[in-house]
Amino acid sequence: MSEPRFTNQLINEKSPYLLQHAHNPVDWYPWSEEAFSAAKKEGKPIFLSIGYSTCHWCHVMERESFEDTEVATLLNRDFIAIKVDREERPDIDHIYMMVCQAMTGHGGWPLTIIMTPDKQPFFAATYIPKHSRYGLSGLVELLPRIIHLWKNERAAVLDSSQKVTNWLNQPEKNIADVISREVFEQAFDQYEQSFDNEFGGFGNPPKFPTPHNLYFLLRYHYHTGNTKALHMVEKTLQQMYQGGIYDHIGFGFSRYSTDREWLVPHFEKMLYDNALLAIAYLETYQVTGNPFYRRIAEEIFNYVLSNMTSLEGGFYSAEDADSEGVEGKFYVWTPEEVKMILPDDEAEKFCQVYDITAAGNFEGKSIPNLINRAIDEQEYAKLAGARQQLFNQRQKRMAPYKDDKILLAWNGLMIAALAIGYRVLKKPEYSKAFRAAIKFVRDKMCRDDGRLMARYRDNEAAYLAYSADYSFLIWGLLESYQATYETEFLNLAIKFSDEQIKYFWDNENGGMYFYGSDAESLLTRPKEFYDSALPSDNSVALANLFQLAAITGDDKWEDYAHKLKDTMSGRAALSPLSHAYFLSSVLAREGGGREVIITGAENNPLTDEMLGFVQNSFLPDTVSIYYSDNNSKLKHLIPRLQEMITQPDKTTAYVCQNFTCEIPITTLSDLKLALEQSSE
Repeated sequence: MSEPRFTNQLINEKSPYLLQHAHNPVDWYPWSEEAFSAAKKEGKPIFLSIGYSTCHWCHVMERESFEDTEVATLLNRDFIAIKVDREERPDIDHIYMMVCQAMTGHGGWPLTIIMTPDKQPFFAATYIPKHSRYGLSGLVELLPRIIHLWKNERAAVLDSSQKVTNWLNQPEKNIADVISREVFEQAFDQYEQSFDNEFGGFGNPPKFPTPHNLYFLLRYHYHTGNTKALHMVEKTLQQMYQGGIYDHIGFGFSRYSTDREWLVPHFEKMLYDNALLAIAYLETYQVTGNPFYRRIAEEIFNYVLSNMTSLEGGFYSAEDADSEGVEGKFYVWTPEEVKMILPDDEAEKFCQVYDITAAGNFEGKSIPNLINRAIDEQEYAKLAGARQQLFNQRQKRMAPYKDDKILLAWNGLMIAALAIGYRVLKKPEYSKAFRAAIKFVRDKMCRDDGRLMARYRDNEAAYLAYSADYSFLIWGLLESYQATYETEFLNLAIKFSDEQIKYFWDNENGGMYFYGSDAESLLTRPKEFYDSALPSDNSVALANLFQLAAITGDDKWEDYAHKLKDTMSGRAALSPLSHAYFLSSVLAREGGGREVIITGAENNPLTDEMLGFVQNSFLPDTVSIYYSDNNSKLKHLIPRLQEMITQPDKTTAYVCQNFTCEIPITTLSDLKLALEQSSE
């Protein structure tokens, strides 16, 4: 293997994305003081490029431009070029994506920002071709024009950049409002109006899963009995599965669909999508009892545990859309390829069921799908052997690149999903997996002083954890506690919640800042209230705070929760669909929420029945606590238990709501009745 012609400063980084660019002829710097000092010393503007390792158009821009010596010459001569992995530095990405959206009306990756040595932006774009085409200016034409302005109209450029910076730092406006019943109804109406009745999902292509929309609809159905809400959830989950966005051979979901039918995906697979979708399928299984939803959740976990889990217990980030430089090549088939693997009659049947045709449905080949051929669970089981044979053959192909960095936030989401999976399905491998992941976080992603770190790779933890890291990890820990009732997980949730308040809480206006008070100071210090592909960190923090208040009875958490709710309510009232997870969190505690406290000896049949019922049921407004002599430390975390529980060996349930507990319950039927009555 020949030595690379070029090597730049990215060669010393851990990020797979940055390492992908380490042999570009562009003299890339990582985001560093060294880069900004060089820009100031040489009087050059900064060319900032932000992307991630499994980003298709990032690869395209690299091949077209960053591997090209003509473009490199322009960049190296006139700019200081900086590469940033958005998944390592979401704080930087968030700020400059706000700039791009404000300046251009859109956003995406690769994100291109040109800014002063003081980090003040004056130009923003996403993908830029090498030469002008499709109405887009090319880099070789654009860069000389920008440098001409920099050299000859510097004052105008600086004035423009200062205006952008001033806009970013304008005082926060709190929108006073309360969340009324009408806001939930408005959200439902907007979902109904944008719902695709034929293929499920919402809005026009490209169509994204956004599972937190489904979480809201499930809770709206739970509280109102509205069957249309449940229908929208089921239709979406069924159609997504039937489409090509789901990998019918190796399992797991791709990032999004380019078409209405969910047929042609953007083939990259992200850990967070699969975590959030697993939760959606599990919750829908709880609501409906339909084993179809259980199976899909199990298949998602099968994919993650077999393909996205490190030997140390953490979960990898993503798999690329491309292999051998071609998007989707790993996933598509021809009838001839199927016939080489299966006997003729099986091959014909498989191709018929999964829409594998000579004409193809994607660039001359076929993405397996069930859009026009839905099958029942019995027929699905009969095809298991054929799918396995195709999977085995597919494993011999060149696989898409796997981004093996471990991100705390996304691991928190998968911990939550697996904990819910264990709670509902009682599969020991799920318990083993989320326990290993939590241990990994504690062992590998905590600084010596306990401060959480955002990214781990190649035996290095780096970057102070962001608010989302804390929110999603705490979510996972709370779900782990609800799945096992082990005090350790509750202790950790409390510890990290205290830290989140310490480093991120805005004492003046409420809400969590994006990055911590102890982190690098950037151009501005934003907050994230709106949901995107992921629920916002503030929405998840609200749910966590409400749960901690309900479990511990500590007014401190209740006070922070209500302050955060007040901070976000006005925004949610103006834009309900952008606050789906917030609305779900509020719905869960709207009536004061409920706590179910169960006490009894372990392995007692009645105790097991009560715990099983609570854990298996869809009760989004309920937290559960289990107390026995074996977890007596719980009384120190939950002081009210000392007064309530006088006979811990006797199986008893207490249903509490609005700070009042009903009379003790000693039969499963009475527990079911009490929960039914209090949810009405």
